[in-house]
Amino acid sequence: MEKEKVSSEKKPFFESKKGIIFAGAAVGIISLILVQLGNPKNMGFCIACFERDIAGALGLHRAEVVQYIRPEIIGLILGAFITALAGKEFQSKGGSSPVTRFFLGIAVMIGALMFLGCPLRMILRIGGGDLNAIVGLVGFAVGIGIGVVFLNKGFSLKRNYKTSSFDGYIMPIVAVGLFVLLIAAPAFIFFSQEGPGSQHAPIAIALVCGLIVGALAQKTRLCMVGGIRDEIMFRQNYLLLGFVAIIVVTAVGNIALGNFKLGFAEQPVAHTDGLWNLLGMLLVGWGSVLLGGCPLRQLILSGEGNSDSAVTVCGMIVGAAIAHNFSLASSAKGATPNGHIAVIICLVFVLALSIANSDLVKKNS
Repeated sequence: MEKEKVSSEKKPFFESKKGIIFAGAAVGIISLILVQLGNPKNMGFCIACFERDIAGALGLHRAEVVQYIRPEIIGLILGAFITALAGKEFQSKGGSSPVTRFFLGIAVMIGALMFLGCPLRMILRIGGGDLNAIVGLVGFAVGIGIGVVFLNKGFSLKRNYKTSSFDGYIMPIVAVGLFVLLIAAPAFIFFSQEGPGSQHAPIAIALVCGLIVGALAQKTRLCMVGGIRDEIMFRQNYLLLGFVAIIVVTAVGNIALGNFKLGFAEQPVAHTDGLWNLLGMLLVGWGSVLLGGCPLRQLILSGEGNSDSAVTVCGMIVGAAIAHNFSLASSAKGATPNGHIAVIICLVFVLALSIANSDLVKKNS
């Protein structure tokens, strides 16, 4: 009788399928609003692109068209932080292969900038009619599938441990510091005068939108990688429903606003090189499975006090700087030869890492 009583109890709203669908729909609506208010098309949110812009604003790279401290990133971290504190879910922890996670963050960013977007932007691009993003989605799913194979072979970056409370507060403090720099706009911070970096929604609105999405993502565990991974491994579609909702809402919204454009050619901040769109997102999917979550999820976890995810975020920002300093990032003209080489090197790195941390090598050792 007791078991029957427990099973009949309703889950909290944000742990239910209705909750994740609501969160996905809200993310879609907010993304549409941000684009209408100034963000680049099909870029209401893009974790990779926005972290790249922050890297440029801090002078880590000098690509003048992608330099801006994005309030959305600040809001995502602080939204997750506030919600985690309120829900007593904030916990300082870390120590799970931080150096490995740092370099995985770099690899994931290089893959994302080959495709020109993170998994969340991939979904938003699909909702805008960009068929190049469908090619990216195929690569993304294949990469996750490869990652799952290694998870089933015992891949692990080892457990993390409780750390000092201050350790978990560092990323929220950094987020506040970035906001101060954005408002103060000192001479040593760079802001694009043209290109994607110059296109942005008003600061206050962008910050509020980030806070809302950060809170929703923290409560629902919204993760683009987790959705496909859980469907493959456990036949669970909870997380998958979240980004299906994002696609549906953004597609309907873009059609209503006249922003929907079905096709491959002349899509905003995108290129049509199918092979490298596929391989770029394959790298993102594979690397993110090993990390335990997509770039959005890493930001949210860093707001919850996870210093391993904070290290990953730092790795992604450094990866963005490397990509632009060494001409690895794609543009609307297509992928670069340097980018091709970098993606192949990163795929070899991720393969070696997957094998080295699987049960096969552990047993032989």
